[in-house]
Amino acid sequence: MNVKFTISYDGSIYKGSQRQPGGGTVEDELLKAFKRINIDTKIILSGRTDKEVHATGQVFNCQIPLFWSNLCKLKEVLNRQLPGSIKVNALMKVDDDFHSRFHAKRRVYRYLVSAKPTNPFNDKFIIYEENINEDLINDAIKEFIGEHDFKYFHKIGSDKDITVRKVFKASFYKHKGVYVFRFEASSYLRSQIRLMVGFLLQISRKKLTKEDLIEQLNLKKHIYKVPALPNGLYLAKIKY
Repeated sequence: MNVKFTISYDGSIYKGSQRQPGGGTVEDELLKAFKRINIDTKIILSGRTDKEVHATGQVFNCQIPLFWSNLCKLKEVLNRQLPGSIKVNALMKVDDDFHSRFHAKRRVYRYLVSAKPTNPFNDKFIIYEENINEDLINDAIKEFIGEHDFKYFHKIGSDKDITVRKVFKASFYKHKGVYVFRFEASSYLRSQIRLMVGFLLQISRKKLTKEDLIEQLNLKKHIYKVPALPNGLYLAKIKY
């Protein structure tokens, strides 16, 4: 039977979500846990997250033997087999043709910033920015909404030929003392969000302007190409 899993993980100790030569990924740990309970399967992730990027709502689906029809028990057993850095939040039976990647309509990411210096207990999960200019960021972040060619907002060397993406929502707010950049789109280019956040932080520092952002979005100038650090980024939710 086809089962949809929603998981969270601390990405700081992994080389990314998707399996790759050399191991050390979230997918590797999931497959090890499945193997320990006699499940031989292939995982279909909703999308990849890079090294040090976290997730609170990553989704994958895979085929599970019918003798594991008690999904509540499966969740409990899997969480015992998985390292503490990965947790199964929810799982449910889905149609046989459900595909966690191709059927995803929107993906929500959050990027977290603290105005207070980090400490040994949160340094892997948030970045520190001494002075945040909320007005400048709120004014500029709206420029990302809509359909744009993000050629200058993706990692050089990426294998994507089509660099046009549509951003449905882009917002910036403060929640319990933490600044949050929130983006919602159907899909993203590699490092796109980190490059967008990096540009916005430069605007907050008054080293760049909203006009510079508009020029880069319109492919007139490639002004800034340094992504924000990965540890502030979270895959928050997949919408189907």
